Amino acid sequence: MEEKKYNANEDIFSKILRAGRRTYFFDVRSTKAGDYYLTISESKKFTNEDGSFYFKKHKIYLYKEDFQGFTDLLKEMTQYSIGGMSTRPGSRFVRGCESSACEGRQ
Repeated sequence: MEEKKYNANEDIFSKILRAGRRTYFFDVRSTKAGDYYLTISESKKFTNEDGSFYFKKHKIYLYKEDFQGFTDLLKEMTQYSIGGMSTRPGSRFVRGCESSACEGRQ
């Protein structure tokens, strides 16, 4: 993972993860009020038939009040994907979601 140095005209702190045709950008930014938030961007390279290429980009904005819930779900979902966790007793399953953080999703 690469690290960008601080520049007053850019993000507060950034890291880059290159993964084959995909590149993930993790950027800490600041609101006008001085609160920090995180953007996670995915950029994926595609090639046209003529050999030229283009990128598709997707971005998630994550605010401090959501960090813990996001981290908990990310950990749970990656563990499930890697190790095939079984459904926990008492958890709610909603459209593929088995965490309490998913409650309210209909």
